[in-house]
This record gives sequence, structure tokens and C-alpha cells, in this order.
Amino acid sequence: MSALLSVKVEDLIRRAGSALARGEPVLIFDAPEREGETDLVFHSEMATPELVRLARRDAGGLICCALSAELTRRLGLPFASDLLDVGRSAYPILGSLVDRPRYDARSAFGISVNHRRTYTGVPDADRALTLRALGEIARDARALSDDQLIRRFASSFVSPGHVPLIHAAPGLLRERKGHTELSISLARMAGLSESMTVCEMLGDSGGARSPEAARRYAAVHGWIFLDGAEIREAWERWSA
Repeated sequence: MSALLSVKVEDLIRRAGSALARGEPVLIFDAPEREGETDLVFHSEMATPELVRLARRDAGGLICCALSAELTRRLGLPFASDLLDVGRSAYPILGSLVDRPRYDARSAFGISVNHRRTYTGVPDADRALTLRALGEIARDARALSDDQLIRRFASSFVSPGHVPLIHAAPGLLRERKGHTELSISLARMAGLSESMTVCEMLGDSGGARSPEAARRYAAVHGWIFLDGAEIREAWERWSA
């Protein structure tokens, strides 16, 4: 890749990090050979009812909260597939349900949560509160002991809820190349707390919104569109 193109990608990544820090969304396309989807992404610390409404209305997929592997490890949070596997002795049907997704070796899904101050957890304001609190825990995690971190999480959330947690792989993009890892890698390169809210963008046909349509949407709103290959290239140089 030419030096000029590398500089262009680095500038794009820098501007995307600045936009996220300001509370603006960015759009991330993973890869044609993977899900082939674009996600609308914003920094969880900056979650507002307006951003949740935007994701619900203009993206339309599942609004999830991506967390770093370090944070999920310190909290002792399980993958959903592991919980199903543990429960199969009492509920045998669960063993028949655990399978790898068609697009990857493993699902990133963990448990789902609501903030304890919410009522149903569904309204935009409720989900914004839950997402923002998750982002604040990610921000403050380094200053807390493991016991303090666990107590804060347990006192802040209940499960099941209406915000699914998704776990980034420990090796991030060296291990897995999903939106979970793409968004957390972007946060790390930007020096942001490692909790990102992601939502798949759907099209009017009932399938995923095409990359071309997602690019047009981003351009109309003045938001940054990132191809997963651009994030992966920047990550390889940044983490070398």
C-alpha cells in the first residue's frame, strides 16, 4: 500500500476517533466475506436517548454494547453460549441450540442487562442510561480493584435486560474481525474507554443495507464511513 494511502487511512481513523469523542456516530462496514454489514457505532460513554433513537430508527438492528476482553475477564462475565452449555444438564434442549454462527467461529454475545434505575429498560432513555453506565464503568475500570469493579457492576445492572453485551476477542483484530473487534480497536487507537455501542444497518428490502447505501447515508449526515480493511490496516501499524 502506498505511503499516501496509508496517511489517508490514518487521518480517517483520527477523525473517526475525534467524532466518537464528540458523541457523533460513525459507520463501519466489516467485510464482504464476513457478515457484509454496516453497523452504526457510537461511544457508549456518550450515549443519549437521541443516539439510541437514531440507531433504532435509521439502523434498525440489535443495539448492543461491545466491551473489551480485559473488562469482561475482570468482571467474570460469561459468553451466552457458555451459559447455555452449563445449563444443558438441567435443560437438555439447550445442548441442541449451541452452534457456531455461519459467519464466524464463535458468537460474541454475552448476557443482556438493564440499569437498575430503569423500569422496563426498553425506552430510548432507559437504554441510553444503561449504555452510558456501561461506558462509565469501562472508563473507570483501571482505577478500580477487581472487587470494586464487580461490586459496581452488580450494583448498577440487572440481568436479563434489553442491552445485549458482546465480548471482544482478547487478540482483537488478530483473532477475530467482527464489528465488536473493529469498534473496540478503533476506541483503543483513539484513546477512548473501551465500550462501544453498535447496531446493524438494515435496508428496505429486509436484508442488510448495502455498503453503497450506507456510504450515501453517511455522506448525507456528514458522518464518517469506515471500511473494516481500513481499521485493520491502521490497527496492524498501530499495534506493531
